[in-house]
Amino acid sequence: MLQALKNYASVLILLAGIAVGAVLGILLGPRAAMVKPFGDIFLNLLFTAVVPLVFFSIASAIAGMNDARRLARIMGWMMVFFVLTGLLASGLMIAAVQVFPPFAGGTWPLPGGVPAPAMGAGDAIVHALTTSDFSDILSKKNMLALIIMAALVGIAAARAGEKAKPFVSFLAAGDEVMRGVIGMIMLYAPIGLGAYIAYLVGMFGPQLLGSYGRVVQLYYPVALFYFGAAFSLYVFWAGGINGLKTFWVNIPQTALTAFATGSSVATIPVNLQAAQRVGVPQDIREVVIPVGATIHMEGSCLAAIVKIAFLFGVFHMPFVGVQVWLTAAVIAVLCGTVISGIPAGGMLGELLIITLYGFPVEALPLITMVGTIVDPPATMLNSVGDNVTCMMVSRRMNGLGWMREGESK
Repeated sequence: MLQALKNYASVLILLAGIAVGAVLGILLGPRAAMVKPFGDIFLNLLFTAVVPLVFFSIASAIAGMNDARRLARIMGWMMVFFVLTGLLASGLMIAAVQVFPPFAGGTWPLPGGVPAPAMGAGDAIVHALTTSDFSDILSKKNMLALIIMAALVGIAAARAGEKAKPFVSFLAAGDEVMRGVIGMIMLYAPIGLGAYIAYLVGMFGPQLLGSYGRVVQLYYPVALFYFGAAFSLYVFWAGGINGLKTFWVNIPQTALTAFATGSSVATIPVNLQAAQRVGVPQDIREVVIPVGATIHMEGSCLAAIVKIAFLFGVFHMPFVGVQVWLTAAVIAVLCGTVISGIPAGGMLGELLIITLYGFPVEALPLITMVGTIVDPPATMLNSVGDNVTCMMVSRRMNGLGWMREGESK
């Protein structure tokens, strides 16, 4: 009993802070906005630290690799599992909306026109992969470009061999220092997350009981089922009973941080710590988790299906048939795995849904609101899914003994 309390001490403290925040939000209502600055301080600290953390973790992991083929295999298996889990998540939600459609019927007046982003597909890809100035890469808004640059630096350092040893040591030291910085920031997490939850509940809680109530009734239980059942199956395949136990002991803090902040990027530091405690080898966790926070979104795949089914209901179109379902699944995977890495990816994903199905652009605010409502559990699935993918990649790369190898590193 004492050991269990010790294992979950940080999680219990975090839960207590969130619970106090939720009660405070209910009691204060809109006045809870006055505690938002305390939450903003926490998010700002995380976002400030996450850029150097991602750079050092990826660059040092790649620079320390002696086998370029191993890196290629890690990236290859990572993408395989990203796509497969996205398809499985989409299939689950397709089945769920057949049983409980997110739109119950009736007439829904469409808001006024919403202009589409002026950026074309080519420009969007360029802006996702690169920046025009070095200073621009030091921003959470350009995470994919930062990841690519960190990977290039790591590869160059590895290829330089003996001459780059001091630089490789610097990268490793920077990685260790940034982990320490994150550890200190997380001491403030119960207060920061509690304050932010108070603000969210106080300001937006009543909206969840309004017109979009069916979306909440559908998405939240399905997300919870996927979180418990699908992740458990994936983890059991990756690490057996021991992996399952270790995963559920170490993942709650990641899940709570993602749920409360609504940001996969802000959850990277906590996720890396959880993966390390689980036993994921360093080179795998420090590649998969930062990349996954940008381009792997199982929760977003679930959300994309809900958005599609919601619009089908609004426009009185039957969401049935193999072709309709397959198209929806492909769009969901594109939204959750490819487009999510592009700046304003959420909006682009919603525009893709509207364009491919021929809905008027005036429908955009309808599914934007759906995305806002489901964002907390979706982000939780996105972030925890990166950790699960780490475990599955470890199984494919290192065999069943990967946990013992990871714990020794």
